[in-house]
Amino acid sequence: MPGKLKYILLDCDNTLCQSERLAFEACSELTNEVLEKHNVSARYDVDTLLEDFVGNNFRNMLIGLQKKHDFKMSAEEQDHYVSLELGKVTEKLSEKCTECPGVTKQLEWAKAQGYPMSVVSTSAKPRVMASLKKTNLMRFFTDEHVYSAATSLDPPSSKPDPAIYIHACKELGVKPEECLTVEDSKSGATAGMRAGIPLIGYVGIYGLEEGKEKMDQMAKTLTEQTKANVIMYDWKEFPECVKKIEESM
Repeated sequence: MPGKLKYILLDCDNTLCQSERLAFEACSELTNEVLEKHNVSARYDVDTLLEDFVGNNFRNMLIGLQKKHDFKMSAEEQDHYVSLELGKVTEKLSEKCTECPGVTKQLEWAKAQGYPMSVVSTSAKPRVMASLKKTNLMRFFTDEHVYSAATSLDPPSSKPDPAIYIHACKELGVKPEECLTVEDSKSGATAGMRAGIPLIGYVGIYGLEEGKEKMDQMAKTLTEQTKANVIMYDWKEFPECVKKIEESM
């Protein structure tokens, strides 16, 4: 018999809100400042930064940059730049963030069906809250049910580490297999898979920003590499995707 979901867990960046590119615009300048300071010749723009680090928070990005370009930052320096980046990104999202097309209608559907919902993000909580408030999506959630791998965990983490999903499930009092999550990135989907949570892979954002080829490529990646249970090309498909997950429970 199909089971009814206990919780719907939702990624924020580029799943609920079109925030990823805005955030990377804000942090690309800081990234290049760090590289120049450490005498690294490489430079990034928004697209190259997204290509290498989509789905990562800024702290994890700094760790990745150090590994890739063979330089070292002190813990204090990393904390300093993480703080700077959070301020720049939060300001930009508060001004310009928009929802992914169709999200409001589908969250209204989920609420009407009685599904509890939570946000589970890699990004720092102030950044997530800025996006949700600007898009008027915060009305579907409570503050304590917005979880951040960068803020809610000690020490901070980042997807694809499943720690934030495991933490959210524990706090919500549900088992991972009783939930579903919606993710757009390989790192986020991997985190959900490692936590044992059924996954809807949302690829519509890639069609909006980069075209059908990238959208199809991500659908293949999320299906084959992160074992997404179902792929969602448009948020209007959400009820049918939820039904498919429930039928498999």
